[in-house]
Amino acid sequence: MTTRVLLADDQAMMRTAYQMILDAQPDIEVVAAVADGGAAIDEARRHRPDVCLLDIRMPKLDGLAATRILAGPGVADPTRVLIATTFDLDEYVYQALRNGACGFLLKDTSPALLVEAVRAAAQGNSLIAPAVTVRLLDRLTAGGSPADERPASALTEREFAVVRLVAQGQTNEEIAARLYITLSTVKTHVAHVQRKLEVRNRVEIAAWAWRTGVCR
Repeated sequence: MTTRVLLADDQAMMRTAYQMILDAQPDIEVVAAVADGGAAIDEARRHRPDVCLLDIRMPKLDGLAATRILAGPGVADPTRVLIATTFDLDEYVYQALRNGACGFLLKDTSPALLVEAVRAAAQGNSLIAPAVTVRLLDRLTAGGSPADERPASALTEREFAVVRLVAQGQTNEEIAARLYITLSTVKTHVAHVQRKLEVRNRVEIAAWAWRTGVCR
């Protein structure tokens, strides 16, 4: 199946570069490319893309606010949002993920990693730029959160196994192979874990696992 992507970046050069890289892939199609967050919301509602690739600093509506509208808590049918930005700031990473983003890249990332991140987002996986992953987990595990108070008994033995592999950075496909279960079963387990821990994405599952000692 073709992954349909919406691009939003206020720099025309970046939009062109992203579109050239992504349209060159046989399984990816850019359906819209816009210059601000407001237009991103309008075009996302019009085209219903599989993935939105958003910049953070844009006119009218920034990428963080757009992410919250498209994928944030309470959104009935959230869109998968991937953030790509020049600014390697911890607060941006943290807020983007809190607002529902399923991935975070820096604009100097390689074309191969960009393509991998789009494919991962389309499959419901998270991909964070390697340069910020360790810092992000350090921050997420530094303090407590409501998820810390969830009793370990809330998860089944198989869900614990899935959590440990998610915390190790395994994709759904890799988890399915490791546990000898189907891909759809993995997705079901991940969804149950997110609901039980009240977290929004795989990164927060991983943070919970490291913070509570489930994964060491």
